[in-house]
Amino acid sequence: MARDDRIQIIHGRTPEAAAMVAHVKRATAITARLNRLTFADSEEIRALFSELIGKRVDESFLLIPPFYTLGGHEISIGQNVFVNQNCTFHDLGGLDIADDVLIGPNVSILTASHPLDPSRRRAVTIGKPVKIEKNVWLAGGATIIGGVTVGENAVVAAGAVVTKDVPPNTFVGGNPAQIIRAIGDLGRKSGA
Repeated sequence: MARDDRIQIIHGRTPEAAAMVAHVKRATAITARLNRLTFADSEEIRALFSELIGKRVDESFLLIPPFYTLGGHEISIGQNVFVNQNCTFHDLGGLDIADDVLIGPNVSILTASHPLDPSRRRAVTIGKPVKIEKNVWLAGGATIIGGVTVGENAVVAAGAVVTKDVPPNTFVGGNPAQIIRAIGDLGRKSGA
């Protein structure tokens, strides 16, 4: 699991909960502006995404709107990252995306959750970090759940639900995602 001191527990009706709501309002206002743009507006997309996360993204960053988040300020993006359309990044627990990452359409990275106990479910929000390491490919429709690391060079299959760490150089798929094979095996088996 992602080891990080950024695990957050936010109880309702507290100053932390009010700050979370303020972050949601800010993020939805910025993403509404971003989502009016087209892929051809890459410079303006980078400017708005930089505003959203509070730091300048590299000129190599590409995003195809629409894009959704409930925070933005806990996202860190490396160089040469591509985010395809209709992705959702809920980053309350922290989201670190390293260099050379490809993110397919309809990918959801969800760092926030709630207790299973119904009496506490609406009263508590739990944020656990997600780390996407260098040269990862998250294929279309994949879902990454808070508290995991996707290791360097890994591939997450389309529609997979990642609930535990993905080792480097592996191909995972399914719900919950399981290791299908090592990345090095792909070229030999497919004839590539």
